[in-house]
Amino acid sequence: MIVGIDGPSGTGKSSTSKAVAVKLGLSYLDTGAQYRAITWWMLNNGIDVDDAAAVAAAAAKPVIVSGTDPSAPTITVDGADVAAPIRGKEVTSAVSAVSAVPEVRARITELQRSIAHEAPVGIVVEGRDIGTTVLPDADVKIFLTASEDARAARRSGELKGKDAQSLQATRDALVKRDAADSGRKTSPLAKAADAVEVDTTELTLEQVIECVVTLIEEKRGR
Repeated sequence: MIVGIDGPSGTGKSSTSKAVAVKLGLSYLDTGAQYRAITWWMLNNGIDVDDAAAVAAAAAKPVIVSGTDPSAPTITVDGADVAAPIRGKEVTSAVSAVSAVPEVRARITELQRSIAHEAPVGIVVEGRDIGTTVLPDADVKIFLTASEDARAARRSGELKGKDAQSLQATRDALVKRDAADSGRKTSPLAKAADAVEVDTTELTLEQVIECVVTLIEEKRGR
């Protein structure tokens, strides 16, 4: 059972995907963390992330390993634990540019497919192009959406109690990231034609989890 969950930031993808994987006894893969990891490596090794040719030339160098236990997912680069530093502002501001480089996407997509197809009992894979590019034959495809305001409020909450000005800045950053991810030429953020869209704006996390679990169990039943 391969489940692909796509959608923009702030829709509840990560929390939902991990919880669903735990409930159903499946593995879990955060593909966004892999793009953050390779971005972190580029920054730490002096690669100009605005130079697509330089990024492309270095794309095959870092060794990225993703742990797929949904209760304690891990990610390392060249043996170093990078779970914390890949969430920093510098990586966040650069990840869209690095992710848009075709050689980076080819490298990471190959890695994602191998992990998904080697999962012993099945896997929940979350990202932005899982249903359309990485795993177009996934058994279940789900696309999470939410209003920009709801997404900004959630993300600000994750960043620990921001004021109104910070909330607007978060909203602006989300809109900018959406435009970059949806507008890139290689594997843009998009809903697969056969994906089920779930609008999480008015739903609690538990409601979203139950909705996704129900969709997967219905597929299993068939």
